[in-house]
Amino acid sequence: MFERFAQNARSAVEDARYEAERRGDARIGSEHLLIALLGDDTVAAASGVDAETARTAADRLDHEALVAVGLGTVEFRPLRPGRGGRRVRHFTAGARSVIAQSLSRATAEKSRTITVRHLMLSVLDRPAPDPAAAVWAALPVDTSAVRERLDAAR
Repeated sequence: MFERFAQNARSAVEDARYEAERRGDARIGSEHLLIALLGDDTVAAASGVDAETARTAADRLDHEALVAVGLGTVEFRPLRPGRGGRRVRHFTAGARSVIAQSLSRATAEKSRTITVRHLMLSVLDRPAPDPAAAVWAALPVDTSAVRERLDAAR
């Protein structure tokens, strides 16, 4: 399936891997895909939000979750990536679903490639309590307007 990915979509998936590593997460989740996609100029322009804003929202949600379980006195910082070679990180079920749905979306549009637009529209379809849905809900965005702008970019 990855052979159908446009270069910008491949870059976004690689950036999601880096984001998972930066946060100290063992697997690549839908929230990492969201943050990586917001690093793409087209997606950032359509949403009016950049990757750093989403990263801050994700960090804040993580901190709130720690406070909820009584670890609020600990200063929260994502784990530093380990040293050594690149570690293989697998996708969570949510991230796999985003990728599969983006393939279905591209096929329905008769597109030869999967683009960041297909990936982002698939991320927007994630229901709560998916981590990407939680991060997206914490951002100051109008989802229907973002969908319209992404659809217009077809």
